[in-house]
Amino acid sequence: MKALADYVHSKGLKFGLYSDAGYKTCKGRPGSLGYETIDANTYASWGVDYLKYDNCNNDGSSPRVRYPPMTAALNQTGRPILFSMCEWGHEDPATWSVDVGNSWRTTGDIRANFSRVLENIDNNNLWADYAGPGGWNDPDMFEIGVNALTPDQEYTHFSLWAISKAPLLLALDVRNMSAHTRDVVMNKEVIAINQDSLGVQGRKRTSLNKTEIWSGPLANGDIAVLLVNRNEIPAVVTLDWAAVGLQVGQPIWVRDLWKHVDLGLMAAYAPTIAPFASIFLRVSPKPVQ
Repeated sequence: MKALADYVHSKGLKFGLYSDAGYKTCKGRPGSLGYETIDANTYASWGVDYLKYDNCNNDGSSPRVRYPPMTAALNQTGRPILFSMCEWGHEDPATWSVDVGNSWRTTGDIRANFSRVLENIDNNNLWADYAGPGGWNDPDMFEIGVNALTPDQEYTHFSLWAISKAPLLLALDVRNMSAHTRDVVMNKEVIAINQDSLGVQGRKRTSLNKTEIWSGPLANGDIAVLLVNRNEIPAVVTLDWAAVGLQVGQPIWVRDLWKHVDLGLMAAYAPTIAPFASIFLRVSPKPVQ
């Protein structure tokens, strides 16, 4: 296994592994419950960088009891291994996991349909106050590039996860991505919002007639703004200055992150958005002249 990890590292990538806070994994393979120290030491010796830790086939005790032993075991190895907790959000892990894991699932498993994508991000949004550098809310992996969603739905899916500072986890063979999938998951401007050093989770600010405004602050004083249309028909979405923390009528410099285009200085913005589509903006507040 170490040779495989070394090969992955030679490509400039990190190496992740899966285990379970139970006697067996969800697929019936050996879990780590009761074997945390030996497993953590083994992972460190292999060069593991990331551990997803599931919740199947356990002894019935609380995740609050079963997850900390792996935290301690990983920390004792001396190797930095990102600990991704996956207890499915059953005991509101956002409220207690900041000293246990580096990310925690806030939801059940995602499914290959847009309704479930939206359900997961709505549930994740409830816990925005608990996320920050070192500990992130996780609404589960992407359903992008697996022939489950329309192109517009995939852009919206990625945008919602990015503004929410969620882990960006692909569930596909990266060797066989289509040009469209690469365009979605390799957009450096959108990824920069997700990876912004301020680490404040963006959240839903307004919801009206199945249209939404999401926003979050960025380290340099800019604001990430996402306009979403959940309708099956086109809809006008008016950017609410006050809702995203701006002075009403204050001119702002607007950049479209998917089109990689500066839209210019604006004091109002009300685009028509296609069904299930979105517009992702980076806005820079400007002083009123």
